[in-house]
Amino acid sequence: MTEFGVTQDGFVLKGFDAILGDAKRRVGEMWATLGLEPDLTATSPLLKLIEAAALEDAELWKRLQDFYYSAFVSTATGDALDLLGDDVGLSRRDTFATGAVTLTLTGGLTGRTYVVPEGTILLAPVQGQSFATQAAVELTADAAVRQVGVQAFTRGTAGDVPAGAITAVDPAYRLVYLADFPPADVTVTNEKDLSGGDGREDDDSYRGRQLGIARTLWTAEAARQAVLDVDGVIDVLLSDPLGGVDVSQTFFNEFAFGERLFSAERRIGEPYTFDLVVAHDFRWPWRTTGGVPGVYERVREVADQVRPAGVHPNIVEADHIDVGVRARVVVERGYDEAALATAIRTRLASALGGDLRLGADVLYSKVMRAIVEVAGVVDVQRLHLRRHPPAFGRITFGAVPHQTAVVDAAVGQNLVMGPTELPVFRTDAALHDLELVTS
Repeated sequence: MTEFGVTQDGFVLKGFDAILGDAKRRVGEMWATLGLEPDLTATSPLLKLIEAAALEDAELWKRLQDFYYSAFVSTATGDALDLLGDDVGLSRRDTFATGAVTLTLTGGLTGRTYVVPEGTILLAPVQGQSFATQAAVELTADAAVRQVGVQAFTRGTAGDVPAGAITAVDPAYRLVYLADFPPADVTVTNEKDLSGGDGREDDDSYRGRQLGIARTLWTAEAARQAVLDVDGVIDVLLSDPLGGVDVSQTFFNEFAFGERLFSAERRIGEPYTFDLVVAHDFRWPWRTTGGVPGVYERVREVADQVRPAGVHPNIVEADHIDVGVRARVVVERGYDEAALATAIRTRLASALGGDLRLGADVLYSKVMRAIVEVAGVVDVQRLHLRRHPPAFGRITFGAVPHQTAVVDAAVGQNLVMGPTELPVFRTDAALHDLELVTS
């Protein structure tokens, strides 16, 4: 006999057919005690009454099933998932406000192209909010006005600024990244209100954070989870060889730290640290820039909440490796080559950007598949994956080779990343070299 309800295998739903069958059987047994046989044909009024009751019971069983699974993080949704988050002190996050701004070039020189990079920091001085552009913008004297999407750095309705509120490029950002603009200048304004800050984190993202939450303090898992919750952080690598932040290790609290290290003499006054290598979205500044708090400062703030007393984090920016492709792409006739090249870059960014993590290799097969999935592409030939390393001196542990020029992998070869390297694929990167030919 089939068991329904809460079983060892979970909740087994009793469907309409099973409920109706049981009801008809009980009616038949009851009438049989009276020596009668009920009329349960398709047109029977008695059957219609039984079916109506069975339908109501079936809906009740569905509600019972929902109630049962609402008690588990992996299956709960909506308000039930919020309640489970409240139990562990993890609330659902607000979303970022988004919109568009208009960039206007003034005093531009004829024949010169001025590039406003993706991630340019814009300010709404009256509201005290900061925003980042979502794409690179090219301005010329002939095409001096362009629109670009923006996203608030701060979650919540504080980013829902009205039209005309965004009026300036952050002076600190301008000084570093737009220093070659003068005598030209770029002005900015949002012609429409920004919106979306009143939204709430979707169930899948919220569920993932709940499933990964650390249940104990002073552990590597707790420190890693706290850092991953910082806006703008993509991945984190924690190294704690002496076990200072991980109280679960067997030798914790068994060593006289004031006398010696585990394998060497301890110098007086030397702090005890563990390493945090942080990979972040390049649109978020590593150090505080103008009105935008840096990733470094925000990571230090949350790490201080989950570290033991006297054990300090050594926070280091990961090596962000620019990744590009060089290939000969055969396309169908009738397609605009410039638009198709942009579509290929956009497709690569969307296909690869969400899966890249610290130490994750860039797979040749995945890049090939992403290109051929673009409408209009017939074949991809002589595909080489390319990488360009960042500046030296930003790695705290592990041997990671550095090169001073663009490195092209052989045809069919993956790009192998070091443990502290994060591959970054940007649509406007100069590494891309796509030769489009018609079939």
